[in-house]
Amino acid sequence: MSHHLDSPIARTDVRLDITDVYLFRGERGTVFVMNVGHSLAGQDVRGFHTEAMYEFKIDGDGDAVEDLTYRVTFVDGDAVGHQRMQLRRISGVEAVDPLAPGVVLAEGTTESTVDGVDGSRMWAGRAGDPFWVEPDVLQAVGEAFQRGRRINLYGWDPKQARNLFAGQTVYSLVLEVPDAVLVPVAARDQRIGVWGLTTLATDAGGWRPINRAGLPMIHPLFAQLNEDLGNRLNVGRPAEDRQNFGKTIIDMVAGVVAANGTAQDPHAYAEMVTSRILPNLLPYTIGTPAAFGFAGWNGRSLTDNAPDVMFSFAGNSAVSMGIGRESVTSKPSGTWPYVSVGS
Repeated sequence: MSHHLDSPIARTDVRLDITDVYLFRGERGTVFVMNVGHSLAGQDVRGFHTEAMYEFKIDGDGDAVEDLTYRVTFVDGDAVGHQRMQLRRISGVEAVDPLAPGVVLAEGTTESTVDGVDGSRMWAGRAGDPFWVEPDVLQAVGEAFQRGRRINLYGWDPKQARNLFAGQTVYSLVLEVPDAVLVPVAARDQRIGVWGLTTLATDAGGWRPINRAGLPMIHPLFAQLNEDLGNRLNVGRPAEDRQNFGKTIIDMVAGVVAANGTAQDPHAYAEMVTSRILPNLLPYTIGTPAAFGFAGWNGRSLTDNAPDVMFSFAGNSAVSMGIGRESVTSKPSGTWPYVSVGS
């Protein structure tokens, strides 16, 4: 799984569990997508949590600290389940503060397009899950990285590969922002780093981080069989990732690469991998086509093959799920709101 049901805290209420974050060029500007509330969990999910904040965090200067936050909140639904929602923009030093009020950009209801005063637009509602994963390969990868051994697919028949998420749904939050709004935040090369965050209100008046997602496949690789690590990956801050998780990930990658025998110096290769994935941000150059592939990472479209890319990169050995975008039953669209609505 990319980020689905990734830790005990996140699974408590899957409305707060980020399954995926996508970042790509849209019709009007840059598109941010956060999916939560996966139907596979079996919970009676009906919309978004009303005591939570759903945030897109944007780092523009490369220090892994947000310079801009887009925050979405929801209130209870009407008779047919549509919820009121509000979009706020928090800029500068206040972007890190969950208590900062920011500026209200838009208000409206789920299942409808809501236009913002700055030219942005937002849609939130139920959609088909565009992600695919093969459960046998997923399990083999998790065991290999947990135990420092080769990925064992002995006896697995790619012809029998299946998409665990076929026919499943999520609740999507789609935000499109004009490039002219984002460019002043970015560095000279218009490069940004993005992650999604869900937080839950506490009785003391604060906010508790529940789930954090940047690059895809981090949890399936390193925390699939280590739920304590999964919890810690979710609540930490990107700027602290290397200090908090660097050694752990280096050791795990080096173990698999050494078992594969695909690098003369497995530890050096593991250090290179870790420097690419920590801090855990999704990189993107504003105004360019998204591509999350073997040649490099620039955002992530709704149809990029993240599992094959990340499993092969981390293990320094080709790994294939045996399935691709054709296995997705609810196809995403090239037009607004891009996700498969009404699934």
